[in-house]
Amino acid sequence: MKTKKNILFGLYDDEQDLLKAVKVSNERGLKIMDVYSPFPIHGLDPLLGLKESRLHIAGFIFGTLGALTGFLFMSWVFKIDWPNVFGGKPLWPIPAFIPVTFELTVLFAGVGMVVTYFIINGLSMKAETEVLHDRISDDKFCIAFDVTGNASDNASTFESFLNETGATYVETKEMSDL
Repeated sequence: MKTKKNILFGLYDDEQDLLKAVKVSNERGLKIMDVYSPFPIHGLDPLLGLKESRLHIAGFIFGTLGALTGFLFMSWVFKIDWPNVFGGKPLWPIPAFIPVTFELTVLFAGVGMVVTYFIINGLSMKAETEVLHDRISDDKFCIAFDVTGNASDNASTFESFLNETGATYVETKEMSDL
């Protein structure tokens, strides 16, 4: 059974205003649930206390698997399955393996990272998402606070914080807890 959460959020017009608001929130000890942005903002992750993603490790592992697959496949083709020696070509022409090995490295790394990302985040074709506000993915920046179960004075603290830090739009929305 899905539970409902009350989310208080404020929209900002500029990423610099958002960064300043996050800094003020950290100084005051206000716990931010999440920050939404239409594009990555340099310097936001440390302010939110987020660690570096380890997705690049999965990319390296999948890329290595792709390179080995390409190299071993080409070695099998040229040495075992179809060993044609003509025109002075060596029996094991390693420089000729580079294009196939490179392409399979890129293919395995790309597909592997996408699949890993989807699995880690619980995403699928059937995943239903709720959106706080339509403009968040367009041109607005958002700070969201979870005010579920909080006293009304605590919610008013968050609302006054959003208003004084330059939020152009403030709203509370009830959403399913995924």
